[in-house]
Amino acid sequence: MNIHEYQGKALFRESGIAVQDGVHCTSVEQALAAYDSLSSKVVAVKSQIHAGGRGKGSLYSPDTGELVMEGGVKIAFSRKEVENYASNILGHRLVTKQTGPAGKMVNNLYIEAGCAIAHEYYLALLVDREADSVLIMVSTEGGMDIEEVAENTPEAIHKAWVDPREGLQDEQKDSLADSLGLTGSAHDSFVEMIGQLEGMFVERDCSMIEINPLVRTEGGIMVALDSKVSFDDNASFRHPWRDELRDLSEEEEVEVRANQSGLSYVKLDGNIGCLVNGAGLAMASMDVIKLYGGEPANFLDIGGGANKESITTAFGIILEDPNVEGILVNIFGGIIRCDMVARSIINASREIGLEVPLVVRFSGTNHKEGKEVLESSDLAVITTSTLAEGAEAIVGAIGGGN
Repeated sequence: MNIHEYQGKALFRESGIAVQDGVHCTSVEQALAAYDSLSSKVVAVKSQIHAGGRGKGSLYSPDTGELVMEGGVKIAFSRKEVENYASNILGHRLVTKQTGPAGKMVNNLYIEAGCAIAHEYYLALLVDREADSVLIMVSTEGGMDIEEVAENTPEAIHKAWVDPREGLQDEQKDSLADSLGLTGSAHDSFVEMIGQLEGMFVERDCSMIEINPLVRTEGGIMVALDSKVSFDDNASFRHPWRDELRDLSEEEEVEVRANQSGLSYVKLDGNIGCLVNGAGLAMASMDVIKLYGGEPANFLDIGGGANKESITTAFGIILEDPNVEGILVNIFGGIIRCDMVARSIINASREIGLEVPLVVRFSGTNHKEGKEVLESSDLAVITTSTLAEGAEAIVGAIGGGN
């Protein structure tokens, strides 16, 4: 789950992390009132979408498609400039490297007080699953795309791994500060901030915190001038407060609907729909489809507790995509029984009206019975015993392949 910059900075404030004063706005009038209320007469007018690269993005009219303005983050030196920038940002599509060509509609602004910047840095906290640790990355090359820094000057990125059970150690804090060349009050300010960030990361079950740029002010204080925060969805049951931060307008409507039915769905650009139980199996299914020359149209994990209703919903969601030319069902029976899935597939196909090729591969609990149910029905379906056979069959059925 992702949240907006202004929401992340509110969490930063609660954790004692230094940020500039700012106001969330949804209209030009609110933006002007925010400017009037801030002590600084130089402010940043920031578009708020769930994507990076806003400052380098382009804003387009949703009606005409014409370019309105370059840059979704602007520095305003007057009330008039705030009005101009807010008018050109709100209600327009912002296209960045991370949004794709469709872009995202900007419905929220953040008006933030200006900052006397002495230097910009990069800071991120991530989950390193291989190391069972929190990974902290810092760099003196703030304000730039970290991918470019990693490719061109990897030595500029410094890392530390933290056991979340033990927490960030004092020597690690000092080492990270030293790697950025910080001294005096800036060193002390960073040491305090990184401890607060690591505590917030663990306490709130974050999956990522990225600050780019993290800045050192002329007064030697470290300030989070950006905030990208995402949470581990698996821990949502521990944090009911997250519901108030969720912006459904930033999410695909079909993905929200799938989630409400207990399904994990992500739309992709291919033409082969996938219905699978288990995230790992779903990833493997997509890989094998590509191996045989096909392109998956979605990631869809029905989970281990799927029933007739959720499987019918899953079929309906897959078939809503006009690009889908065929469907591969790959089920590994455990708690879920393959014969139950087979009957649900038949019922869903009849209810929805299946008109594209269907390939089903069963393995595990009652897989023989499930295959017999399908083969004895009047449903036009190809059954296979292995994932490779299934992927090859569905790619061939839609006339694709290497």
